[in-house]
Amino acid sequence: MPAVGRQDRWTVLLRLLLLIPQFVVVWVLSVVAFFVTVIGWFGALILGRLPGFAAAYLTSYVPYEVRVNAYLMLTTDHYPPFRFRAPQHPVQVGLRPGELNRLAVLFRIILVIPASIVQGLLHAGWWMVSFIIWLVVLVLGRMPQPLYEATTAILRYQLRYTAYLLMLTSAYPKRLFGEEPGSEPERVSATRPLVLSGAGRGLVVVFLILGVVSWATSSVTASVNSDDDGPADDYGTNPTQHVMAPLVPGPVDRGAAD
Repeated sequence: MPAVGRQDRWTVLLRLLLLIPQFVVVWVLSVVAFFVTVIGWFGALILGRLPGFAAAYLTSYVPYEVRVNAYLMLTTDHYPPFRFRAPQHPVQVGLRPGELNRLAVLFRIILVIPASIVQGLLHAGWWMVSFIIWLVVLVLGRMPQPLYEATTAILRYQLRYTAYLLMLTSAYPKRLFGEEPGSEPERVSATRPLVLSGAGRGLVVVFLILGVVSWATSSVTASVNSDDDGPADDYGTNPTQHVMAPLVPGPVDRGAAD
């Protein structure tokens, strides 16, 4: 990632509109990535590593998605190019697929649950205050350093989570709060190694707390809405029917369920 710097206020103002074509492309690429990952999972169980075609596609798709997310979350003003290889873009990702533990591959979807919860809370917390963040960057023309550190920490953790989920690495996502100063003497970029200040670490904690608040609020709201649906009927009192309904061919008619 590049160091925090000035951003064009016009591109900040229109950031979501500018990204609409990228959202479409990322969605299409993610659909392909899903099927490639499923096939790659079976291949990894047999070979102990991702098949070549799966590794090649996923190591191209993940950096593309990271560049889009970095632009979306206002850490860079460089628009992501519509191509897999972008050596001139300031956001670079190093992925080196290798040997995998077959048992860890078999239970990957279970093992990744804790990391999935953490990254989900982080993003929920960040997006709760995203409008405020957007206003700050729009007014200042740059992202304040502590906020930049916390946001890049979230992006890096999401990258590590995605790489582990897609079997591009056997390393479990870690170091949410960055490296300790001096732990990696060779500095490659502004975020490698990623060393967070006290304020940056504090903001990461704040985003986690806000994510928990967002989750709790949405759970309470869903519960209240469920209670307000009216008198309970056979459909409402049978949780199994709620689960099975999407599997039943044709539309579900509440009247027919009575």
